[in-house]
Amino acid sequence: MDMSKIILPSIIQGGMGIAVSDWKLASAVAKHGQIGVISGTGLNSVLIRRLALGDPDMIVRQALSHFPEPTLIQNILNEYFIPGGKAPHEPFKRTPHYNLKGPLSLWQLTVAANFVEVWLAKQGHSGLIGINLLEKIQLPTLPSLYGALLAGVDLVIMGAGIPREIPKALDLLSLHQTATLKIDVDNSDPENLEFDPKAVFPNLVQSTLKRPLFFPIISSSALALNLKRKATGPIQGFIVEGPKAGGHNAPPRGKYPFNEIGEPIYGPRDLVLPEDMKELELPFYYAGSVATPEQLTELINLGAQGIQVGTLFAFAQESGIEQSIKHQALYDLVHKSPPDSYGWIYTDALSSPTGFPFKALKRPDSLSEKQNYLKRTRICDLGYLRHLHKSVDGKILYRCPAEPVEDFQKKEGTLEQTEGKKCLCNALMADVGLGQNQKWGSEGYLLTAGDDFNQIQRILKNGQYSYYAKDVIDYLLGARS
Repeated sequence: MDMSKIILPSIIQGGMGIAVSDWKLASAVAKHGQIGVISGTGLNSVLIRRLALGDPDMIVRQALSHFPEPTLIQNILNEYFIPGGKAPHEPFKRTPHYNLKGPLSLWQLTVAANFVEVWLAKQGHSGLIGINLLEKIQLPTLPSLYGALLAGVDLVIMGAGIPREIPKALDLLSLHQTATLKIDVDNSDPENLEFDPKAVFPNLVQSTLKRPLFFPIISSSALALNLKRKATGPIQGFIVEGPKAGGHNAPPRGKYPFNEIGEPIYGPRDLVLPEDMKELELPFYYAGSVATPEQLTELINLGAQGIQVGTLFAFAQESGIEQSIKHQALYDLVHKSPPDSYGWIYTDALSSPTGFPFKALKRPDSLSEKQNYLKRTRICDLGYLRHLHKSVDGKILYRCPAEPVEDFQKKEGTLEQTEGKKCLCNALMADVGLGQNQKWGSEGYLLTAGDDFNQIQRILKNGQYSYYAKDVIDYLLGARS
């Protein structure tokens, strides 16, 4: 995409998963002139669970009908669609786990799922739609990108790692050519994953696809410079994310202390100065508790293109968070004191299987509380955060420190590596009303939010406990109108 023909807005809506930043939220933001972003995490499961619930408004099936390979779509519907929806107590059907070879049917499903989410987000307006993916979730990346490109995605955002190979992958996938990605192996050299669109969809005939902009998420100007110089293709801009953002954050640099409740303490080395970013001569947005009109104005005056905002949009009516959970969180924000002197948000250095600090919104009935999580039976039936390990006999093992301890130990893991780890995959599915019914009960939820959760009170009006994406945009742009 030619940057000279693109007018970038001053607000990017953060890509929060799983399906918190769904097509409805992204579309609402784009319709009001800003960049709407869908989360690409776990969309294969999101798609089949929506179909299992009967797709009552036919929205999913409408999007699927526009996919350029109709035979595949009929196979998906035959496998996963339940007219009238499944019974409430029945579990959702599960897909296979990703591996280095696909499997093929899972790659096809992943392409279709990402196509659906982007296609729906782009309807009814001419605004910009992006997709957010995590570098730490590598195995589904290439089919996810291809599905988004088929639907005309405008922007790809990627963090939680160093996504050097993504620019070239975007170049190749836009031409329907084979793309490769180095998959990290925690104790060995990377393994190569190849994705050939023509092999996955032999009957699909397409002209050249639009190559979207690529904005990696960075936490230091040195990393930004490294990516600009050494990435496999052109980068069009950056998201500068600070440690106050919701979800995953980069750990503090160097050896770092913890406060008295176990949160990592960030310092001056973790700040990224606008003057350093300006030297790269690419557009950049700041993210991570920069969610006030005053901050937006200040950062633009310092050279930024604008800000990326997650938390304020996450609790808007259009977001994917289940409405009762959303309403109760906002009610408590207004009427109750935070759980302790540190506020509503806890930065957990241990819980994420990725090894990155993860912010959780403290809720008495959620899996943010240790006593609630310990009641859960460990299971790894989604597997998005599994990573590769090479065994002593040279086999590739797929493991997650949040899976059953005995399973992890059989894959040459240690008990210490599992301590404090939580199954974010299932918990985040429950956030959006798509939690699994396990043999032992329903999966609990675990909300994430940034340190600016309190800022939502500046948007709520007239004693209400709900608001819309437009209210967020109007609030943030108020000082510039």
